[in-house]
Amino acid sequence: MSMVKTQGNCVAIRTLNSPLSISRCPHGSASSSENATSGTPAWIGKGFTCVCFKRKRTCERVGINLTHLQEERLKRLKHRMKVYFDASRPDHQEALRALWSATYPDRELHGLISDQWKEMGWQGRDPSTDFRGAGFISLENLLFFAKTYSTSFQHLLKKQEGKRSAWEYPFAVAGINITFMIMQMLDLDASKPRTFVTSVFLHMLSENEWAFDLLYCMAFVVMDKQWLGRNATYMEFNDVLKSTRAHVESELLMDDVLRIEDIPSYALLS
Repeated sequence: MSMVKTQGNCVAIRTLNSPLSISRCPHGSASSSENATSGTPAWIGKGFTCVCFKRKRTCERVGINLTHLQEERLKRLKHRMKVYFDASRPDHQEALRALWSATYPDRELHGLISDQWKEMGWQGRDPSTDFRGAGFISLENLLFFAKTYSTSFQHLLKKQEGKRSAWEYPFAVAGINITFMIMQMLDLDASKPRTFVTSVFLHMLSENEWAFDLLYCMAFVVMDKQWLGRNATYMEFNDVLKSTRAHVESELLMDDVLRIEDIPSYALLS
């Protein structure tokens, strides 16, 4: 998949809170009875070779066919998404220890099953029981966040910003939920991109192999801001997660957002 400017008429998709405006595209053909649906045009994957969306006064073409680089990176990402957490695997055990060291560099871990894990926001003494939904990649995401943006990570872990509720969300478990949310949002198991969000993300992946992990870090910070903005409590966590997804999707579809660094909320990371 690539993004290049095109000339002439195109299928123009308005992405900013307006009805979809459709015209004929010279890069393919379709029956006049085919209409676009909100977010996912019904004709994607039905003979079209491109999807054009109108961003300001330019028409940019997003090819459905992936480049070799995108195919390879997407394949590796899909493989990561399918790895279950296995508490008996030495490399998975080591990743847990690495997460502890990155989170609490001055504190010794007493064991992979310990009450200490509750301090990080796991549900019990054994964090391995919390990975069911998102798998090993959710641990990789947490570790990436802790090592790459340690200041933001520590602020969220310690709930250092804003007026916090008396019943806060558990940090580590929230992180697993964010991984799962992004996996659902991007719909990467599909053989072809089925949404504009997916198409934009795949372009970002071609620019940066760590686009998924970076998007995760950004989404975590956005979630916390949504949490504070709503003055939410733990019982409202699912609602906060939904509003976080909507916010991230809207920023992915903004004008001129082609790289992960272009997303406005990316600037929140430190």
